[in-house]
Amino acid sequence: MPEMPTVTATARVAAVDLGATSGRVMTVEVGPAGLTATEAHRFPNGATHADGYLVWDFEALLAGVVEGLRRAAGTGPVDSVGIDTWGVDYGLLDADGNLLGPPVSYRDGRTEQAVQLLGKRIGTDELYAITGIQHQRFNTVYQLAAEVAGLAPGDPAAGRNRLARAERLLLIPDLITHALTGVAVAERTNASTTGLLDAATRSWSPRVLDALGIGKDLLGDLVEPGTVVGPVTAAVAAATGLAPGTPVVAVGSHDTASAVAAVPGLRRGVAFISSGTWSLVGLELQTPIRTPGSRDANFTNELGVDHTVRYLRNVAGLWLLSECQREWAATGGPAELPDLLAAAGDEPAGAALVRADDDAFLAPGGMPRRIAEASSRAGGPALATRGQTVRCIIDSLALAYAAAVREAAGLSGTAVDSVRVVGGGSHNHLLCQATADATGLVVHAGPAEGTAIGNALVQARALGVLTGGLDALRDLVAASYPVTTYTPAPGSPLARKAMP
Repeated sequence: MPEMPTVTATARVAAVDLGATSGRVMTVEVGPAGLTATEAHRFPNGATHADGYLVWDFEALLAGVVEGLRRAAGTGPVDSVGIDTWGVDYGLLDADGNLLGPPVSYRDGRTEQAVQLLGKRIGTDELYAITGIQHQRFNTVYQLAAEVAGLAPGDPAAGRNRLARAERLLLIPDLITHALTGVAVAERTNASTTGLLDAATRSWSPRVLDALGIGKDLLGDLVEPGTVVGPVTAAVAAATGLAPGTPVVAVGSHDTASAVAAVPGLRRGVAFISSGTWSLVGLELQTPIRTPGSRDANFTNELGVDHTVRYLRNVAGLWLLSECQREWAATGGPAELPDLLAAAGDEPAGAALVRADDDAFLAPGGMPRRIAEASSRAGGPALATRGQTVRCIIDSLALAYAAAVREAAGLSGTAVDSVRVVGGGSHNHLLCQATADATGLVVHAGPAEGTAIGNALVQARALGVLTGGLDALRDLVAASYPVTTYTPAPGSPLARKAMP
């Protein structure tokens, strides 16, 4: 029998969900009848060049959030607000709470040198043994190493000057929360993406901070999802129409933490894929795995809601497709997703493949050309059409998913019997079917709004509107949203290519 949560009332909350290419504010009603999510506002986001670096326009991002909250409040009372975003990126604040320059994007190249610089003080093996975080050159720990070395935007000694003047470092969701409340905290699920947190103690690592040469005070106090951070300021209430005293709740502020909290049917033996700009593929565990084998396979141990561990690998995700769409639209007319997927569906499966998580695809610009070149280097056919390029992306992602599921199962000693997909990619029928074919497992897809729903559920529980653990919360999602099921196609070429 489903473990439904106890729902004592109805709450209407605002879930602010910010991604690397767009942001949105959703209103989610949580009550005895289930869940209803409505988009109040969507706005573009993207990195821009400033002083030779790739940075985020934080003021524009905050303006989009405020406008979204204004629209949400304009359609009814809002009982609380929660923020989730991507991980690793941060802003530095001075003693007066002012931002010391724009946050640098993780896609900026400044960390290429920083990896080697930090490696002289703490090796990647020791770093993984402490943090359990997969090696990615854009992790916060390497971004800070770049700051220390003076590889940051602004004046000639920008990095050292910014750190010398900085009172606090706040990750992006905490930076938004601070702008709304004036309160500075560090929410744990996002903090766990930094490479600065000890996975065993769930606290900042003195060894890592010492290697960087920064103090713990810069990072501040950690809080768990479900913590009420504080009320919105009077200025924010006036600008948005939110009621004075409206609380801002720390949710699973890493967007994957919120998404995984809302995966219906997630249990031991079920793999998850949070499919968006990035694809996060793995299992939910109770304890981290920091073995040499896990390190060598580049798996990460990120913290989740209710003291869980998201044992996963980052795969490039739909960034590859969205970048191709952006370039095609700019240079050759419309590039609508349904048309592209229809054309891709007419192409043979598995004909052209690339390594989807190659660092060569990390930066924006020229994506169709880069994918074609990578396919050619791998011995694949020439990619002469958009349909062939999209088919290459879809199949390459599906095979990367299959490899991640297989390795997560082996490293954790878990027998995996099915896959659950949430996020925007759950609407991509070609990708979901390719995933079923490549993994040889049944795939259940949906809901697409998993991140906002998980965000809202943690808020509602913090408000006392509902009670129960993750299983109960997920059962409420299952009762509120249908899923689409995909079964592996017999004899699929992807199944043969996915074999270890």
